[in-house]
Amino acid sequence: MHFTLRQLEVFVAVAQDGTVSGAAHRLAMSQSAASTALGELERQFEVQLFDRIGRSLRLNAVGRDLLPRAVALLDRAEEIEGLLTRHAVFGDLAIGATLTVGNYLATLVVADFLQRHPDSHIHLRVHNTTAILEALLRFELDLGLVEGACHHPDLEVEPWVADELVVFAAPGHPLADGPASWTCLVQEPWILREPGSGTRATFDQAVAALEGVPRVRLELEHTEAIKRSVESGLGLGCISRLALREAFRRGSLVPIECPDLNLGRYFNFVWHRHKYRTAGMAAFLDLCRAYTAGVERSDQITLPFIP
Repeated sequence: MHFTLRQLEVFVAVAQDGTVSGAAHRLAMSQSAASTALGELERQFEVQLFDRIGRSLRLNAVGRDLLPRAVALLDRAEEIEGLLTRHAVFGDLAIGATLTVGNYLATLVVADFLQRHPDSHIHLRVHNTTAILEALLRFELDLGLVEGACHHPDLEVEPWVADELVVFAAPGHPLADGPASWTCLVQEPWILREPGSGTRATFDQAVAALEGVPRVRLELEHTEAIKRSVESGLGLGCISRLALREAFRRGSLVPIECPDLNLGRYFNFVWHRHKYRTAGMAAFLDLCRAYTAGVERSDQITLPFIP
């Protein structure tokens, strides 16, 4: 071997951060040591892996070809180290989850996983679908649990469990007794998720072919904020039934059935197609599937009380 794992670690960190200083900080090493490691890797093979643009570095064609292979090799090396040192075979996992999945499912699965494998470590990033997919493409995450569609050729998608959005209102709203036609609903103010979220994409797709454009009064990044706003009478909302289950049970919010809208979707597993699937990833996926075994839709999953 004419390269070291440390050199590959530096290369991957620089590719993800875009700067040598940021990579050095991530790897807890000096900037000069990181710069030396990257420079030696390039000199040994007489190849340039980055285009230098000011102080930032961008992967060139050679670097883009190397990145997924370097990440896969480092993942395998981590597994080998775990086996040789008799530590957790599963090692570290970086999981990304969109907000509905992250707030209502992923945290429970992560807690269960860590109880089963106490020597493992999981970094859970919760953000909207666009942000999670971008992080997967940069190899910053091992696995994504998303509620939005994904069509990028470098990402593998596996359906997890069916989900459904539902239109909802405060109990005193004039349309609260439902069902209601889209002709009635489109005249009301709406409180919706932000563009870039899977929930917003599903809603926009459902109303695209219908007459009239919804009047969006407020866009929020968090489902709980949307629920509170709708409870306050600011307008109608549309989020996952999973996130509304307890509110419907309490009666603080009520569903409005709308036959004109097709609001079905899936929660999906997503990973980079060049990502080496470690034993930890496989075990985490198996645990996720166990949580949803035998259910037809996400709001039927048996979960602890959600206030």
